[in-house]
Amino acid sequence: MAIETEPKQLLHLVFGGEMENLEGITFRDLESVDLVGMYPDYQTARAVWKAKAQASVDNAHMRYFVVHLHRLLEPENA
Repeated sequence: MAIETEPKQLLHLVFGGEMENLEGITFRDLESVDLVGMYPDYQTARAVWKAKAQASVDNAHMRYFVVHLHRLLEPENA
């Protein structure tokens, strides 16, 4: 009898906002940064990131990011 185990939770944060310029990663207004959410794995986070990025394609200054929170929380396992 096989024991089912849930996959390890690897938290990822998706957020984005309008950049001051196209060369840097400085947000135009930190108060309006879109904190999209936290996700249990990269695949889910990437799907959400992709949808948000595609929805804002008309604004060249909008950028969305995926942060690997699990690497910050447990750097020894990264």
